[in-house]
Amino acid sequence: MPAPLTLAHSPCPNDTFVFHAWTQGLLPDAPEVDLTLADIDITNGQARRGELDILKVSYGVLPHILDDYALLPCGGALGHGCGPLVLVAEPGEPAALAGARVAVPSTTSTAYLLFRLWAADAVPGGVGEIVVLPFHEIMPAVRDGLVDAGLVIHEARFTYGRYGLHCTADMGEEWEKRTGLPIPLGAIVARRSLGTPLLRGLADATRASVRAARRDPGASRAYVLHHAQEMEPDVADQHIDLYVNEFTADLGENGLHAVRALLDRSADLGLLPRVPDSVLATTLAL
Repeated sequence: MPAPLTLAHSPCPNDTFVFHAWTQGLLPDAPEVDLTLADIDITNGQARRGELDILKVSYGVLPHILDDYALLPCGGALGHGCGPLVLVAEPGEPAALAGARVAVPSTTSTAYLLFRLWAADAVPGGVGEIVVLPFHEIMPAVRDGLVDAGLVIHEARFTYGRYGLHCTADMGEEWEKRTGLPIPLGAIVARRSLGTPLLRGLADATRASVRAARRDPGASRAYVLHHAQEMEPDVADQHIDLYVNEFTADLGENGLHAVRALLDRSADLGLLPRVPDSVLATTLAL
């Protein structure tokens, strides 16, 4: 019997919800996987080192790993109205962030990439020092004046008001205003060396897991809340509703167009290496 494939994704509710049926052995036809739960910054590093077979990564890391990994057309996080936010303690215009000290959860994340694309236009002269902090420390740091602003993701869009903070810019709104496209956040990738037939099987298993999650949301609830740690159940539900959508089941032409737009715009500014269209051309065939 072959060894299980190695899979890593975050403990965030959208990922545990999507992959519950597969990783918990509820899909008899799906390849067996050995699951690791890790924050996205860790899985980005694992992908860059080629350590695992299947990973959830940031779209911002994609150009660095496409020699070894193929983008799967399902399971990821894209959408409308779900972008990262830039938070401040006092309301103000984005231009006030010139020279500011900004806390971010990672410099390899799509959130940071979207922030850099936005700041290139909205903050004359650019922001100042970038400080990497664990996600849960960013809002308290902004509240307590340790940084001038914070870039936050995921459930923070539902909870920042509890810290008395204000949203000075929504990276998703800015992206959609400029492009009219959904916001590419997280991708599922699998090792190219597994071969096309198995890659198609992994895409099929991911789609089947998404369908199972949607068909019976209650089946994964205890599992999702267990891994969501201290997140309140209603916040976890909002998180899933926002990040699990039609693009999770099928990236489609529109989703892939959004990914290409993100990568091309980032390459234009020198933020990422350029990715030839041919590298992504087989994605929708999986």
